[in-house]
Amino acid sequence: MSPAEKGYLLLAIVKMLAVFTMVMVGVALLTLMERKVAGWMQNRPGPNRVGPMGILQPAADGIKNFIKEETRPASASSFLFLLAPALSFIPAVMLIAVIPLAAPLPVNLDATLPLLGAVSYHGAMPMSVAELPIGFVFILAFSSLGVYGIALAGWSSNSKYSLIGGLRASAQLISYEVAMGLSLIPVLLVSGNASFSEIITRQQQGLWFILPLFLSFFVFLISGFAETNRLPFDLPEAESELVAGYHAEYSAMKFSLFMIAEYAHIVTVAAMVATLFFGGWDIPFTHWDEQGGMLQTVVTHGFFFAKMFFWIFFVMWIRWTLPRFRYDQLMAMGWKFLLPLALVYIMVIAVAIQVVERVLGWTDPRAMGGALFALNLVLGWLVFFVVDRGHIVRGIAPRARAAAAVRPGA
Repeated sequence: MSPAEKGYLLLAIVKMLAVFTMVMVGVALLTLMERKVAGWMQNRPGPNRVGPMGILQPAADGIKNFIKEETRPASASSFLFLLAPALSFIPAVMLIAVIPLAAPLPVNLDATLPLLGAVSYHGAMPMSVAELPIGFVFILAFSSLGVYGIALAGWSSNSKYSLIGGLRASAQLISYEVAMGLSLIPVLLVSGNASFSEIITRQQQGLWFILPLFLSFFVFLISGFAETNRLPFDLPEAESELVAGYHAEYSAMKFSLFMIAEYAHIVTVAAMVATLFFGGWDIPFTHWDEQGGMLQTVVTHGFFFAKMFFWIFFVMWIRWTLPRFRYDQLMAMGWKFLLPLALVYIMVIAVAIQVVERVLGWTDPRAMGGALFALNLVLGWLVFFVVDRGHIVRGIAPRARAAAAVRPGA
């Protein structure tokens, strides 16, 4: 191997180990954050016994899971029962690898290392483990593999409650993957590229896609909740009716792998929302972050983390705010609302881009973004206040008043 090839491989391994460690440590801390957020919202302290302010609670939980007794149902399918947690865990921790976590880092490396010999790397190093030209397509493809682990966990346990949870998860994830994939087609139409780096560049040139593609963001966010099995879409593990659902028969670290996979999916969804609709690592109202340098890389990583952290908090906020959907409501929202909305939105955005670019001749990204933003204001009003007719946005109050008005004696 040439020194340049060895340098590329060495830095890729370093990035891979750094991101994997960050995800594993971050997921452990997210369990503490979730319990602290829940305590704050319910006016109680949350974990506060293990370490200062409960900071060592994730470590205590990890030790407990390592030393806890491993159990397996006598009638379970042994191989698939052991394979299912791995099939949930592995895709979940791989997804963050293609997302740019900061601005590219300029590297000038020339060194001689033991065993490796001469190593060199010159140029801007992307701050993602793998810079793929099909970034979000890769994430959609790999995230869909997680359903195999959940379905196999339910089936291999040979328990009716686990089986129902696995079947629910399969139907739910397949249903909302369709809407999630369709919600990203307008992003592809506007950016002209499926690479995360190119999508960030397009947002730097024009507007963050949250403004010109608001309905895509809306469909993607709801689908993300369903894909991560989080409230109000946590039907595959509805404790009140399934005794914990598909992982009811698991214990110790095999159970923990399912939890790690869930929180890793939350991190991925939050990172994708920040990247696809909020400019990724871009710092608004300045081009300083595009100049390249160590300081720019550090600061842009801080901005990206802040954006991602907000959406992780938002996911937890929703969990402790909204009640669980019924399963028929869950499936109806996916197939009867989100899917038609995403399809119509694709056609409207495609026509709008054609009119703005070919008829009006507005090729500047800012002009395009402004035109699509104005269109989305109209579309948002139509979707939430005309088509909705008070069923979701305004809730049951108008219908309750109307019912009261027709009751005898009202």
